[in-house]
Amino acid sequence: MAANSPHPLRLRERPDFEKGGGRLRVVDLFAGCGGLTLGAAQAAYERGAALDVPLAVDFEQAPIDVFGVNFPKARTQRAAVETFFDGDIGAPLTVVEAQTAETVGELDLLVGGPPCQGHSNLNNHTRRDDPKNRLYLRMARAAEVLRPRVLVVENVPAVVHDRQDVVEVAEAHLESIGYHVATTVVELVRLGIPQTRRRHIMLAARADVLPQGESVDAVLQLGEGAVHDLRWAIQDLENIHGERGFDKPSRANSENQARIDWLHDNDQLNLPNARRPVCHQGKHSYVSMYGRLSWDQPAQTITSGFGSMGQGRYVHPSQRRTLTPHEAARIQGFPDYFQFDSTVTRTQLSVIIGNAVPPGLSRVLTSRLFDAGVLSKGTRATESQIAV
Repeated sequence: MAANSPHPLRLRERPDFEKGGGRLRVVDLFAGCGGLTLGAAQAAYERGAALDVPLAVDFEQAPIDVFGVNFPKARTQRAAVETFFDGDIGAPLTVVEAQTAETVGELDLLVGGPPCQGHSNLNNHTRRDDPKNRLYLRMARAAEVLRPRVLVVENVPAVVHDRQDVVEVAEAHLESIGYHVATTVVELVRLGIPQTRRRHIMLAARADVLPQGESVDAVLQLGEGAVHDLRWAIQDLENIHGERGFDKPSRANSENQARIDWLHDNDQLNLPNARRPVCHQGKHSYVSMYGRLSWDQPAQTITSGFGSMGQGRYVHPSQRRTLTPHEAARIQGFPDYFQFDSTVTRTQLSVIIGNAVPPGLSRVLTSRLFDAGVLSKGTRATESQIAV
């Protein structure tokens, strides 16, 4: 970030993503609140292209409501993705799929983050063999139906160990229908996102849109940006005590408040075993549980449990509390102009923010696609308002 540039997370005025001399048409499946779309919109805005979202789908009402508030011109649908893409990969298009393709029309970018709980290392019950894992293949089917220039699928790194081999199956099918495919695991902290989150990315581009000499493997070499710490992300929110849910921390029970106080009184980041609940004592690898964050380091991965010290290292560095939703959203990379107010309950707010894909990921990747000539730039000649 240049010395005189505004802080990208503190911006309160939303850029007019829907205006520009060119156009970027995006479909977002398993969309959540729109993290992948926001990053693509930011990259498009910097290059003079207007955002157009002919379809965004999520099964839950609260996150798709948030999506609609932030992208009011988008066509949002609360539905299962299978409602629009109900055929098997490789099969002729169904009636529903043909209608979906006709409604969407020409498409630049298809993005999606299928549910990843079945792949999570924290999910011991159905790890690697959850029926939800097969939703990954809906992204390949959607690409077969819509024929976007580019497909981006985001998931946890453990998706490659799925017992149904969903990554390999999707990759082989996409290549068979004329896409060039590459995969990688990205450390988001190296993209300027202030948390230690790792994600698996599949990038597929139609063979006819790749410029001569360009490859998807080269595009997926995302490079390294500035590493941002927690101070960069949220220090200006340190003493905000809001009555609104967005700036109000969860209330700890008496035992956890005593643990928070001990960490601060003793200037420690980790709670000793003797002060942990019995179930978290002894030898274990989850030292971050009941831990305190450091100003000088990125945060750990933000999950929906960011309001509870028992869910991870979520105790504030200087305040005797856990993170607020506002702070968690900042750490995820959502600027202050992104509105979460349409959520109804605190639980919904936590789940929406914790499950979101950090927009910085798709922003960097979409920027690479523009710069490689896979996507077409617009003509706006203005200084970016959202530069990192």
